[in-house]
Amino acid sequence: MTNKILVINGPNINLLGVREPEIYGGKTYTDLVSFIEKSAAEYGLSVECFQSNHEGAIVDKIQSVLFGDEKLCGIIINPAAYSHTSIAILDALKAVSLPTVEVHISEISKREDFRQVSYVRQACVATFAGYGFDSYRMAIEKLAKILDL
Repeated sequence: MTNKILVINGPNINLLGVREPEIYGGKTYTDLVSFIEKSAAEYGLSVECFQSNHEGAIVDKIQSVLFGDEKLCGIIINPAAYSHTSIAILDALKAVSLPTVEVHISEISKREDFRQVSYVRQACVATFAGYGFDSYRMAIEKLAKILDL
């Protein structure tokens, strides 16, 4: 079995450090990727990070797990705004049947009413929200436990 995970970040995550720093903090997307890579390495995992503002690109990336040459053992996804709208991402996650953990930098349950429902969550083994970048570390730890690493 491979020890590689895929971390998918949805729309506007590339704007970390610029977009609503009072909610998302001052660190950049580059800082996030470095944090994820370091955290994954602590659990003996390698990681591929992917970010897109386009729903179809995210669906294609998830589907590539089935058709690509490289095998992965799990997915961490921050679908961002697509959490609340994308049945397509939900269906893609269900199709690949890999353990998936949903993450959010902010605590979406304490935000606007429309953020209260996450379609993607139905395909996930856990959700970590509101812990900033540490939501990703918690997701990595959860996958490592599930994978018995």
